Amino acid sequence: MSDLKKMYKTIMDDHFPDEMTITFGGQKLTYRKRAWKIPDEKTGELIEKGLRYGENPDQEAALFELVNGNLVLGDCRFVEPGNGLVSSISEEEMIQAGKHPGKTNLTDLDNALNILKYLSARPAAVILKHNNPCGAAHGESVAEAYDRANMADRIAAFGGCLVVNRPLDKTTADMVSANYLEVVAAPDFEAGAVEILAKRKNLRIVRISRIETLEGFRSKRFVDFKCLIDGGIIVQQSPVSRIRTKEDFLPAKAVYKGKEYAIERQPDAQDYNDMLFGWNVEQGITSNSVIYVKDGVTVGIGTGEQDRVGVAEIAVFKAYTKYADARCFNKYGVPYKTFELEASQGKRDIAALREIDEQTQRDNGGLIGSTMVSDAFFPFRDGIDVGIRQGIRAVVQPGGSERDFEVIEACNQASPKIAMVFTGQRAFKH
Repeated sequence: MSDLKKMYKTIMDDHFPDEMTITFGGQKLTYRKRAWKIPDEKTGELIEKGLRYGENPDQEAALFELVNGNLVLGDCRFVEPGNGLVSSISEEEMIQAGKHPGKTNLTDLDNALNILKYLSARPAAVILKHNNPCGAAHGESVAEAYDRANMADRIAAFGGCLVVNRPLDKTTADMVSANYLEVVAAPDFEAGAVEILAKRKNLRIVRISRIETLEGFRSKRFVDFKCLIDGGIIVQQSPVSRIRTKEDFLPAKAVYKGKEYAIERQPDAQDYNDMLFGWNVEQGITSNSVIYVKDGVTVGIGTGEQDRVGVAEIAVFKAYTKYADARCFNKYGVPYKTFELEASQGKRDIAALREIDEQTQRDNGGLIGSTMVSDAFFPFRDGIDVGIRQGIRAVVQPGGSERDFEVIEACNQASPKIAMVFTGQRAFKH
């Protein structure tokens, strides 16, 4: 056991070169390996190291920053040097290194920025684990945004990566310090906030000083590589969402066997707010995915499933689980599972637990009035029926299925009727 624990404390040497060049025909992109002079966890002496390790402790890994080359392929001009975010974090911006950062810490941070680039209009917070959001939320302040994102899924947020898009203040720092996170990143930290956060010595505290440029990345593409087990590589453009405002959504309509089908209930302002928020968050979620959002916060997130009805059901299950946990924690100060265990041992009132369960069922896990968001079309109406049974009020989906007419009928037959829009664009993320 001691050797296993030691494995996770190891900082691996890497044998990747200091510079990497990728050639696209006659065009070249040059990358420089990143390393930081960070105090050694044991001695406190400054050591220069790159990534701690890769996805697992026995994988060497390196971070490379684009430093030269302006790649243009067809009519696409890719991200140019000098626009670094995660790949250009400096020693000064790595305010506290905590445990030396590894690959998963930085890819979580990167995907949080990928989501936040769509949410810049208001204070927002995203908490990620395993490159998927646990919770994402808007708020009137950073503190409110963090609290809403955290309470959306306190369970998954444990050990996660928090990124906010406004300077982090002492109020938020106090709230964050009560929980266990591995990474906290913000464009800046107000006086006293770092001192509060730094009480957790293993916490990585990062300043993203160029976050004001983040919205500009909505329209920028990067070269996306997928490496195969045989050494081959698939190369693609990164995605760009076509949805910026409510006017970019398409009417949900279809023609089947000469008959026209159209959504009867049109979205109102509240619907559009959640439709935009949900579709923006969807851009950072592993497919197949279905999520539910309500009032600018995620309610249930289903990720990476093979069938759409299954992931819709998983998102519902998670919504109920997280809702019950939040109610238990807010009322009794302990997680639901802790209360459940102690109730089974006779240490807590089992009737109180049943009351939480009954309230969760009455409220449908907080899903009543939520918006259902799908990263691809519904191949059958069974997927959307999952949401309708939970009381959703609106749907966002790409459209384009042979059975769009069935899905439209399902929304029109619901009581009350469901609003729905198409995006005209799939949002798969593998």
